Amino acid sequence: MLDGIRVLDIATLAAAPLTATYLGEFGADVIKVEQPGPGDPIRGWGHQVDGVGLMWKSVSRNKRSITLDLRVAEGQALLRRLVENADVVIANTRPSTLRAWGLDYPALRAVNDRIVMLHITGYGLTGPKSDRPGFGTLGEAMSGFANITGQADGPPTLPPFMLADGVASLNAAYAVMMALYHRDVYGAPGQLIDVNLIDPLARLLEQTLLGYDQLGLVPTRAGNRWDISAPRNTYRTADGRWLAMSGSSPALALRVFRAIGRDDLADDADFSDPQRRLSRAAEVDQVVADWVAGKTLTQAIDILEAENVAAAPVYDVADLVADEQLAHREVFIKVDDDELGAMTVQAPVPRFSATPGRVQHLGPRLGEHNAELYGELLGLTATEIDDLHARGVL
Repeated sequence: MLDGIRVLDIATLAAAPLTATYLGEFGADVIKVEQPGPGDPIRGWGHQVDGVGLMWKSVSRNKRSITLDLRVAEGQALLRRLVENADVVIANTRPSTLRAWGLDYPALRAVNDRIVMLHITGYGLTGPKSDRPGFGTLGEAMSGFANITGQADGPPTLPPFMLADGVASLNAAYAVMMALYHRDVYGAPGQLIDVNLIDPLARLLEQTLLGYDQLGLVPTRAGNRWDISAPRNTYRTADGRWLAMSGSSPALALRVFRAIGRDDLADDADFSDPQRRLSRAAEVDQVVADWVAGKTLTQAIDILEAENVAAAPVYDVADLVADEQLAHREVFIKVDDDELGAMTVQAPVPRFSATPGRVQHLGPRLGEHNAELYGELLGLTATEIDDLHARGVL
């Protein structure tokens, strides 16, 4: 699908490299440009097996790795040469640093006016905080997510995974595709795409903005409840498991009442009317919790599914991998690897009928493709490449 599109991934850690990963799953030639020596810090991030980072292996699937010291003039010049024959550059270095290196968008566009440059930063490329370093945790805090997440009497809660980075990477991936479409269909030059770690997650919390703007509401933490839906929570079963339930439409809520043997509530306007039911959300929640507490997880799910209630078990990772629906769809696939032998990873998410995504290989060794790519793209000889290595440029 993206065969012929060349991407230079000069970013580190999560959001920006993830964007390159998504493009690589659908055929783009992604060249991972890493600092000599340590490489991308995500190589050492999280769980390791014999010194090999598991997150690195997945996030850098399908990429080819070269090393290049972008802090020195010779390395900067080599990158500009690589940009001459690239379609996309993905970066997350602070704007002032890229300008100092001569690798910001105006400099790269002067080399190749068809280049699409994605620059993901903590706060965006404009404004008083534009040059501050940013991380996903800060995006989760400043977007409003942490403030409304957690129990009512507990502290703001951060997710134990890279939520802000992930949401930003998804926004960035479709932005890159739109920029390429605009370039290739309309004959336009490339352009700069500015994505930060706050805006995409704040966009998902749109309900809080609308309520504040029109009604002056500032939502507070309410655990798993949501003030636009009842019942909506996680409920503990008799065997110590948990299930999640949503009554987000009027029909679903009525099905819940009938499934748990409370037809009287389904016929009572205080509970059947969506707005009146919300005012009694705590009562609804307790009725459902009491019913679930008297059933095992299997019993409860069987009854609720038979009545087409929107309910599901709360999975841990072992449950997730074992689920028959996910196994049927091959959501998780095992990929051979010359360092780990094999590793199970998430398959590409979008399913295309004619051009499916693929995982050809997992993350490469640092600089594994130096000789191949510097020879292929820049015509450097083995002697020249060895000299650059010896002087620390590669």
